[in-house]
Amino acid sequence: MSAAVKYTLGRIGLFVGVLAALWFVEMSMFLRLMLALISSAALSFFLLRGWRDEMAGEMAEASDRRRAEKERLRSALAGDDQPEPADQRREE
Repeated sequence: MSAAVKYTLGRIGLFVGVLAALWFVEMSMFLRLMLALISSAALSFFLLRGWRDEMAGEMAEASDRRRAEKERLRSALAGDDQPEPADQRREE
């Protein structure tokens, strides 16, 4: 499962859990939702640190791959580089 999916589901799960815990407290629904949102955000900062770091790493790797491919295509269009065979591109 993707780290982004795990982190997103974890955030939603924390929100639902905190909202369920606040469900029996006597207050307006708007206040209950706001408290659940703020509390789950604070809890996720500590409890979901590993998944957040994993997601950030995956995003950085994808960005690096896109940047390298963009540079390869620019150099190929400028005639500075010969295009790589399809077999070599799949291995990266």
